[in-house]
Amino acid sequence: MTSHNTMSVAEAIRTRRTVRHYRPDPIPGTTLDALLALAVEAPTSWNLQDRSIVVVSAEQGRAGLTWATGGQPQPQEAPVVLVFVAEPQSWRDDHSDVYDQARRSGAWNDEFIAMFSTASRAFQEDLDQRGLLREYAVKDAMIAASFLMLAATEMGLATSPMNGWDEAKVKKVIGIGDRDDLAIALLVSVGYAAEERRHPGRRARERNVFRGRGPR
Repeated sequence: MTSHNTMSVAEAIRTRRTVRHYRPDPIPGTTLDALLALAVEAPTSWNLQDRSIVVVSAEQGRAGLTWATGGQPQPQEAPVVLVFVAEPQSWRDDHSDVYDQARRSGAWNDEFIAMFSTASRAFQEDLDQRGLLREYAVKDAMIAASFLMLAATEMGLATSPMNGWDEAKVKKVIGIGDRDDLAIALLVSVGYAAEERRHPGRRARERNVFRGRGPR
């Protein structure tokens, strides 16, 4: 891993750039593991942890993602592409492991867990009736992706959040083509930059930050 000084969150936010071209250097396994561990620390609605990260590093898998993204350079050049998968139906699964962990850590007691479990299920059932389960799960996956990009910046790694992909093709490449209950939230390439990207600037805050009411 490229040596670097520890940077603040604010510095990571200011210095992160979207990088499309990468050196072929592999990411050490320990570095990648540390990065993924930070990503899954991201919060999720009701702590359902309704997102997964698929690590694609083999040449065949990255070639598949090149196909799924219409020939974009990131999967061709970056040593790793991460696929963030949203799990809209995971609220129906057993979450006793989540509750047991919170109980052991002292974060939640039995009374809170009982209340929380009941309220969470009622909330998810309401989302289901309104057709919003996918939206909520995708939001959770995107938060994890944002955490990961900032952590990668601190580690001296470059990233690119990728749009412009075909969901059915991405799902086929990562072996979930038959899973209608899963959704692709985002692809993020990770590696060592082969280019220097300058900050293109942001609009003045008064164009997109409002107090008390939204834009008109």
